[in-house]
Amino acid sequence: MGFKRLLAGVGAGGASVETVLRSAHVAPGGTIAGDIHVIGGTVDQVIERVAVSLATRVEIESGDNEYLSNVEFSRQVVWGSFQVQPGQRFAIPFELVLPWETPITVLGGRAVGSSVGVRTELEIARSIDKGDLDPIAVHPLPAQSLILDALVRLGFGFRRADVEKGHIRGVHQALPFYQEIEFAPGRNYPGINELEVTFVAGPTSMYVVLEADKRGGMFTEGHDSFHGFTVDYASASNTDWAGVLHNWLSSIGQRRSFF
Repeated sequence: MGFKRLLAGVGAGGASVETVLRSAHVAPGGTIAGDIHVIGGTVDQVIERVAVSLATRVEIESGDNEYLSNVEFSRQVVWGSFQVQPGQRFAIPFELVLPWETPITVLGGRAVGSSVGVRTELEIARSIDKGDLDPIAVHPLPAQSLILDALVRLGFGFRRADVEKGHIRGVHQALPFYQEIEFAPGRNYPGINELEVTFVAGPTSMYVVLEADKRGGMFTEGHDSFHGFTVDYASASNTDWAGVLHNWLSSIGQRRSFF
């Protein structure tokens, strides 16, 4: 399955491109493949370079303000200099591997609020024409699904996900941002106001960061509690994740002081 998007032509009578993905569904560490169809315009034209990239919407803090920006996090040149004659048509195949830390965009067939897209870029006469982002559906890794499904079984309800610029202290990251997946607490955890989950995935394992927003008491302020642990993909399915998560979450929820 694939989808198409016609990018704008470059210059009057110039060439245009049409990017066709063979599938828009992928998981972190997987490969997006497709073909870039180049269509000649009405004049001869030299295209100096064709590249494809991945980008995501990232929340950036600047002083007291926040704004969203498309941040490119993977790029690959798929073809060098070539000439396109009027009316000429040909296809350039490409494969683009997603970094393991690529944000998830779909949970259970539902969009989560984060977005990742593929962009095709043409360089002509030292000017760059960047096409629009063609969205792709990034599904969780099996180990990520185990953690998320366990939270749902514990009564947590998905709220939304966003991607924030920066690095988590003490955690090695390959990308300059991280994703937070937010959950509303189940009724069995009255001391928790919100739970955020972050996955920092790699080829054989991932690090999971849980951030629980703990409600305050009558005379105490609320605060955040953190918990981090490593999940090995090879043994992830042998663990009772609902039990592991419940042990920590229940201890957080019960630490509620009124005096």
